[in-house]
Amino acid sequence: MLDALTLLTGPASAHALAAALLIALLVDHVLGEPPARLHPVVWMGNYLSWAGRRVQRVAWQPSSMETAAAAVPYPEDFKVFWLAAIYWIAGAAGCVIAVEAWQRMVMQLPAWLAALLLGLLLKPLLAWTMLKSEVRAVDAALGQSLEVGRERLSWLVSRDVSALSDAQVRESAIESLAENLNDSVVAPIFWFVLLGLPGAALYRFANTADAMWGYQGVYKGQNWQWAGKWAARVDDVLSWLPARLTALLLVWASRARWRTVCREAVKTPSPNSGWPMAAMALALDIRLGKPGVYVLNPAGRQPTRVDTARAIIYAEKVTIAFAFMALTALVLRSVALS
Repeated sequence: MLDALTLLTGPASAHALAAALLIALLVDHVLGEPPARLHPVVWMGNYLSWAGRRVQRVAWQPSSMETAAAAVPYPEDFKVFWLAAIYWIAGAAGCVIAVEAWQRMVMQLPAWLAALLLGLLLKPLLAWTMLKSEVRAVDAALGQSLEVGRERLSWLVSRDVSALSDAQVRESAIESLAENLNDSVVAPIFWFVLLGLPGAALYRFANTADAMWGYQGVYKGQNWQWAGKWAARVDDVLSWLPARLTALLLVWASRARWRTVCREAVKTPSPNSGWPMAAMALALDIRLGKPGVYVLNPAGRQPTRVDTARAIIYAEKVTIAFAFMALTALVLRSVALS
C-alpha cells in the first residue's frame, strides 16, 4: 500500500486517476456490470465462501435453530475469531497486492491508456447502475403481485421477506438503496481518491466480507457470532466517514434536517447504515424500518411507488455530486503537486 501511495504522488498520476473515475462511471452507465466470470467482486465472494466453510467447520453451533432463536448465550470463541481474521487478512492482502501490481504496471503506460485501463479496473468496484436497476425491478415486481415483489426483494436483501406487506417491501428496497449508495458508490470512490485502485479494492473486499460473514448469531444454519466479528468491525471502520458523507449529501439534495438525521441514525444496530437510511427516510418524509428491530422517522407515512422513484432521483444526485467532489479533489491534488 505504501508503494501505491508513492505511485500516486505525481500530478500525472492524479490526472490519470481523475480520468479513470470518469471512465468508470461512464462504463457503469452504458454497460453496467461485467460478466460474473470476469467480476473481481465475484472472485472476492468465491474466496470468502471457501474460507467461510472452513471457519464454520470449527465454529461452535447451537444444538438447534430453536435454541439459537431463544437467545442462548454464545460462548466466547477466540479460536474461530482469529481463524476468520487470518483468512480475512490473507484474502485482503492478496487482493491489495494483486491490484497494486496491476496499477503499478498500468501507470507506466501512456497517460491516456493508463486512464482507460484504470477506469476499466475501477468499474467493477462501483455498482450504481445495477443498484438502481434492482430497486426498480422490485417496484415493477410489486406491480404484478405482492408475492412476486417479495421474491424480487429477496435478491436484494438478506432478511426474511415472507411476511412483509406491500409497504414493507418498498421500505426494504428504499433502505437497501440508501445503504448501498454508500457501500457501492460513495465509499469505493472515497477510498479510490485516497489510496487509488488498491484502496477501492480493499474496501470492496471488506464490505463483501461483512455482507457474507458479519451476522450476529445464527444465519442460514451457521453461527457467525464470533466468526464474523473481525469482518464486521473492519467494515464499520472503513465505512464510518463515507456513510456520514452519504447522509450529508442526501440532506443537501433534499433539504432534510441534519440534526434530525443524527437523532434517527443511531436507532439502527449498525453504526453506519442508519445514517444514509435515516437521511433518505427524512428526505422522503416516510418511515423506514426492520420489523422488531428499529423504525426510522416513525411519524412518516408509508412509502408509495412515487417514493421509490424519488429515492432514486436523490441517490442519483448524491452520485453526481460526490463524483464531482472526488474529481475536484484529484484535480486539486494534481495542481498542488505540479
